[in-house]
Amino acid sequence: MSAKAVSEQTGKEFLYKYICTEAAVQNRFKYARVTCDTDWDRLTQDHPWLLTEQLVVKPDQLIKRRGKLGLVGVDLDLKGVREWLKSHFMKETTVGKAKGILKNFLIEPFVAHKQEEEFYVCIYATREGDHVLFHHEGGVDVGDVDAKAQRMLVGVDKKLDTDVLKSHLLSHVPHDKKEVLASFLVGLFNLYEDLYFTYLEINPLVVTDAGVYVLDMAAKIDATADYICKAKWGDMEFPPPFGREAYPEEAYIADLDAKSGASLKLTLLNPRGRIWTMVAGGGASVVYSDTICDLGGVDELANYGEYSGAPSEQQTYDYAKTILSLMTREKHKEGKVLIIGGSIANFTNVAATFKGIVRAIKDYQVPLQEHEVTIFVRRGGPNYQEGLRVMGEVGKTTGIPIHVFGTETHMTAIVGMALGHRPIPNQPPVAAHTANFLLNSSTSVSTPAATRTASFSESSPANEATPPKKSKSGVPPAKATTLFSKHTKAIVWGMQTRAVQGMLDFDYVCSRDEPSVAAMVYPFTGDHKQKFYWGQKEILLPVYKNMGDAMKKHPEVDVLISFASLRSAFDSTMETMQYPQIRTIAIIAEGIPEAQTRKLIKTADEKGITIIGPATVGGIKPGCFKIGNTGGMLDNILASKLYRPGSVAYVSRSGGMSNELNNIISRTTDGVYEGVAIGGDRYPGSTFMDHVLRYQDSPGVKMIVLLGEIGGTEEYKICQGIKERRINKPVVCWCIGTCATMFSSEVQFGHAGACANQASETAVAKNQALREAGAFVPKSFDELGDVIKMVYDDLVANGVIVPAQEVPPPTVPMDYSWARELGLIRKPASFMTSICDERGQELIYAGMPITEVFKEDMGIGGVLGLLWFQRRLPRYACQFIEMCLMVTADHGPAVSGAHNTIVCARAGKDLISSLTSGLLTIGDRFGGALDAAAKQFSKAFDSGLLPMEFVNKMKKDGKLIMGIGHRVKSINNPDMRVQILKDFVKQHFPSTQLLDYALDVEKITTSKKPNLILNVDGFIGVSFVDLLRTCGGFTRDEADEFVEIGALNGVFVLGRSMGFIGHYLDQKRLKQGLYRHPWDDISYVLPEHMSM
Repeated sequence: MSAKAVSEQTGKEFLYKYICTEAAVQNRFKYARVTCDTDWDRLTQDHPWLLTEQLVVKPDQLIKRRGKLGLVGVDLDLKGVREWLKSHFMKETTVGKAKGILKNFLIEPFVAHKQEEEFYVCIYATREGDHVLFHHEGGVDVGDVDAKAQRMLVGVDKKLDTDVLKSHLLSHVPHDKKEVLASFLVGLFNLYEDLYFTYLEINPLVVTDAGVYVLDMAAKIDATADYICKAKWGDMEFPPPFGREAYPEEAYIADLDAKSGASLKLTLLNPRGRIWTMVAGGGASVVYSDTICDLGGVDELANYGEYSGAPSEQQTYDYAKTILSLMTREKHKEGKVLIIGGSIANFTNVAATFKGIVRAIKDYQVPLQEHEVTIFVRRGGPNYQEGLRVMGEVGKTTGIPIHVFGTETHMTAIVGMALGHRPIPNQPPVAAHTANFLLNSSTSVSTPAATRTASFSESSPANEATPPKKSKSGVPPAKATTLFSKHTKAIVWGMQTRAVQGMLDFDYVCSRDEPSVAAMVYPFTGDHKQKFYWGQKEILLPVYKNMGDAMKKHPEVDVLISFASLRSAFDSTMETMQYPQIRTIAIIAEGIPEAQTRKLIKTADEKGITIIGPATVGGIKPGCFKIGNTGGMLDNILASKLYRPGSVAYVSRSGGMSNELNNIISRTTDGVYEGVAIGGDRYPGSTFMDHVLRYQDSPGVKMIVLLGEIGGTEEYKICQGIKERRINKPVVCWCIGTCATMFSSEVQFGHAGACANQASETAVAKNQALREAGAFVPKSFDELGDVIKMVYDDLVANGVIVPAQEVPPPTVPMDYSWARELGLIRKPASFMTSICDERGQELIYAGMPITEVFKEDMGIGGVLGLLWFQRRLPRYACQFIEMCLMVTADHGPAVSGAHNTIVCARAGKDLISSLTSGLLTIGDRFGGALDAAAKQFSKAFDSGLLPMEFVNKMKKDGKLIMGIGHRVKSINNPDMRVQILKDFVKQHFPSTQLLDYALDVEKITTSKKPNLILNVDGFIGVSFVDLLRTCGGFTRDEADEFVEIGALNGVFVLGRSMGFIGHYLDQKRLKQGLYRHPWDDISYVLPEHMSM
């Protein structure tokens, strides 16, 4: 959602803080908030003016006309305020249909003034610009300001003109107040623009000799501009509409939504209700709510919500468990139903999202059974058959009644089943598998009796693009009637390889001569080529770093498909519109601020460019061109006959519902000629009327379907077009959102524009107007397919549509990655790993989630135990590993490894190169004795050699005993590192047989020479063997294997890496220059004479 109401306190705080005006704004920041937690002593300390001034008190809970409702206490002292609050605070109040508890109040200074000093001002946004309303009489009795007030439209990207303001808006204002009001209104308008308000009303605005007073204020802000205005907004709260409580679960889902690229929405309507929904898609969620209300379930509807935009399995699980938790808190005498519905997805992997829901159902199996919950499922889209299968399986294994349906069932049919209005089929028909498009479909065509106007392989003039008509000088160029043809070429902004491959596969089944994608633009990489498939053949598409190069090298391109993020979509689209070759732009991103969208629309209109979006999946022209992910996977393309043109053109707001229309139209007519989803924002780049007029002027289109929705007034232009006969083709219309008038409080549906601001914007009013204008309007969405079929059959009967013979499309191979996703193929993996898994929501070390690692305070030793040994080691073992790392971290700059690291660092090399240089010196002579010592001592001990026999054997074989001897330390000058480790091992290890054996060897070697001590490498080596053999986590064979594969040397490598990095940083910090070894430290031993 974009436009969100803010509290009066928040609105005034912004005004006082950021307004720039010469007018003297009085009572800045003079307000006090009263809630359940208010401490009156503290409140009066923070706001001492409460004790000295007369006051006004009123609820601050988005309640309109508080004065008329008697909800404002005026000209009271603090004692009077507290008395007034006693009769209002925490009391239930009815405002319109809504009932709510008054629990948040605002206290402000009372401003004594005359009636003629009150004014009314309101600024609100529309597609064309911002309207400023002003009336010289304000206050409670202002009346119908729409009829009374002076009005002024400030165009997009324009500023409020002071002279026009004075002469027009302020024409009835006394002369002595004009300057003050003009300055204030200009400042107010600038504030409105700078802070991305969409609505700002002050009534009354009081102007006295002392200055300007803002008494009552209502405001809405474009929440999508958070990334622009965060510094000024701060952490802003958006209160719920009056009559609806703010639930922590709603806040939790809103937080998930904010952290996700997907869309997750939840509004609780009646937590005690028996009908719960979990619907995929912003448009579909409204349709399901409509149908529930149409069938009499409005009082039992518990929630509104939607998930869409390809949420991950984990995100869907979190969403589902929240809903299941809510619905299993209070039992209902009739049991409960959960409707898991959705339209046919364009790109969301249905199986992945359903796996998240299935996990949640398993977790709540017992509560769901106790609350007698029955679940009804209907879904379509990529991999939906697997999703339905796992959903059906969980019903069988848990015993929870789960009824599962696919695309063969009308989208909302499950609502009638859930509410007992239609029977539940015993065995619904099984739909084809997602992989069925691998097979030639010529033998299994299930086209309805009537087919289409022309074969997809036949050339048709209607398919060719019609260039825009040349405009007269000074008049904006006209937009093209035909946006796409079989020769349309596009550039895709963004590295959306899956979407591009989907477009190429669509092109192939449509028998296009060439791919529709000419190139891609991605600013974050250099120019390169990206590999794709054209049928069975691999092809390369160029990827450019900047738009200019792409346009210059591909002059045939006239369409841009932008997958830019909401933050970069505006700038990249504005740049694109500077190239005259571009005629159509599709903007996929959701959440672009409305002010930016209006600027895009203005520029596009000036240049004759058609914008589809923002917040859209795009559009499709069967047999010609499709935008990005529109139409879904190839199985849906083929099932809905989108590879060749039909006779029906449609336009909708919702992307998911556009795919549902593809399904409905393919089952009831000869198929789709063209379909566009204009997007769910309040100001889509192109309107319903823009596309309906295109369809009217396209000979191939014989009938038009329009799926409108609550909010806005665009549908009334269709009414006008039908009445004026500008539109004379049959139009089937339905506006979703009819349930909104049945709710007691305002509900913002999934799309940003799906909210009625006045009676004419409701879906019920628009459906009635369309019906009266002559459009074919069903009684409900349930009957939409029947009405489409009736109109289509009539056109066939009258010869307007002549059925044509079906022609099967060519076969397209399935991508390997998708075939693997469906479980159709298997292939040996190139790599195997058993220590770490990063694929899920949480990193896992050897089976332990990273959160558990920290919760258990396992430390570095514990992590090494998991990653190196795949075990959760005892606490003492983890501590020993950490001690080993500490004592081996460094041994001064003179050792070979540190020396190499220092020389490399002083040569100007980077950290990695310098560290590697030092590590390469580790071996049997330096630092690498841990493994060798462990092996030698273990072998001698295990073979039964006495310590003296072992020493004598090594001497006889001419081998050094690894881990014995030190250059500096001796029996008389012991190594404290060894002593520290020895004390710990003796105290904590269950057994130290090998260490004791090594210490006996040390007694023999030191008797010969005092420095032949058991050094730190040897001590760690033999102690580690004792640890592996006796800690209880390993078999003897496993312990020996870890020694054999070199695990113990890893301790020295890891520990000493810390020291090497320290030496590198030390040399850089000291800014040491290139090292050159001194001559006097080199012995030159060249031969004195050399003869040939």
